[in-house]
Amino acid sequence: MTQALSPRTIELVKATVPALEAHGMTIVHEMYARMFRDPAIRDLFNQSHHGASDAQPRALTGAILAYAGNIENLAALAPAVERIAQKHVGLQILPEHYPHVAEALLGAIKHVLGDAATDEILAAWGEAYWFLANILIAREKRLYGEQNAAPGGWNGWRDFRIAEVVTESSVIKSFVLRPVDGGAVMAHLPGQYLTFWFDIPGHPPAKRNYSISSAPDGQGYRISVKREPMGLASGWLHEQPPGTVLKVAAPAGEFFIEALPQRPVVLLSGGVGLTPMVAMLEWLVEKGAEQPVHYIHGTHDRDTHAMRAHVRALAEQGSDIRVTDFHQTPLADEVAGRDYDIAGLITDEWLLANTPAETADYYICGPRPFLRAAVSALSLAGVPAARIHYEFFGPADELLAA
Repeated sequence: MTQALSPRTIELVKATVPALEAHGMTIVHEMYARMFRDPAIRDLFNQSHHGASDAQPRALTGAILAYAGNIENLAALAPAVERIAQKHVGLQILPEHYPHVAEALLGAIKHVLGDAATDEILAAWGEAYWFLANILIAREKRLYGEQNAAPGGWNGWRDFRIAEVVTESSVIKSFVLRPVDGGAVMAHLPGQYLTFWFDIPGHPPAKRNYSISSAPDGQGYRISVKREPMGLASGWLHEQPPGTVLKVAAPAGEFFIEALPQRPVVLLSGGVGLTPMVAMLEWLVEKGAEQPVHYIHGTHDRDTHAMRAHVRALAEQGSDIRVTDFHQTPLADEVAGRDYDIAGLITDEWLLANTPAETADYYICGPRPFLRAAVSALSLAGVPAARIHYEFFGPADELLAA
C-alpha cells in the first residue's frame, strides 16, 4: 500500500498552484526536452502530440494542475488515473521508466522557477510524484497481468499481418489484422483501442492508438483509420498493402461497453469518431440487446461518410436501433433520405429533443469541438456525468471540468 502524503507535502504542493498556473507549460516543455535527450525514452511517446498543436504538453499541464489542486481529494482524479494507466499499458510503459520522468520533472521545476523552487518544495513534489507514480505502477501491473492471462492475450509487441484493406470513404480505410503466429487474440471490450509501433523509413519509431472498429471474434481485429492531411503514420499506413506486418500491443482503454445495457444507449460520433461506435453497435446486435439504441453520426458529405451501408445493415438486424446521419454540407447530387437524413450539424436542440436524455447512456467520440459541445449540452441538460462516456483521439482532458 502506498504511504499517505505527509501534511507538509500537501501544504507545499497546494502552495505551488499559482506558480504552476503561471509557468506550467514552460515547466512541461522543459521536462519533455530533458526526457527526449534519451532516444529510448523519446520513442516511448507519440511524437505527433508534441508538434505545433502542443496537445500533449497542454494535457500534461492540466493534469499536473489538477493533481496539485486535488491533492487532498485524490478520489476525484480516479477516472484520469485510469485513463493514464490504460494509455501507459498501450505504450508499454514500465516501472523502470518512471525515474526518468521524476528526474526531468523536478529538474524542469528548478530550472523554470529558480530560487523559488526551494529544496523543501522540490522534496515535496518528489514525494507527490512518487505517490502518484506508485499508484500508476500498481494499476499497470494489474492490467499487464490481465492481458497476459486472458485467452489469446499477450504483453509487449505482437506481430500482426494486414489481411485485408477496405476503402470506407475518401479519407478512411479499414485494415483487418490477423496474428502472424496464427494464435487466438484476446477479446477486447467494444470501444477499446490498439497501440501500434510503426517503423517508418527515415523516421524514429512512431506510436499510435487506433480504435478497434469491430466486435471481438477471437481471431483478429479491424481498425478504421482516417488519412490526416499531414499525418505521418496514417499516411504511411494508407499506403501499406495486405501482407504488411505491424507491431501491436494488446487492447487497452477505459472507454467501452462491458455489459448488455439496462437502459437506452446513444452512440454519438463525428468524423472518424465512428470507429468505436461501430464496434459497440456490432456487439450490441450480436448480443441481442433489447434496449433502444440510437446511432447518430455526423460527417461532411457522402464522400467522407464511412461504413454507412454496414451500419444500416446492422440496424436492420437489431430489435430497436435507430440510425440518424447528418451531412454538414451535402454534395449537389445527394438526396435526403437516400444519402443522409439531416443536412447540417448535430445541434444541442436536436440531440436533446430526439434522444432519451432522462434515461440514456451516451457514448461519444469525435473531434474536440464536437465532444465539448455534446458533453456540455448533456451536462447542462442534467444528464449525470456517470451516464456520459466519451473518447477522442489525442491526449485527454476533462471535458466536464468547466
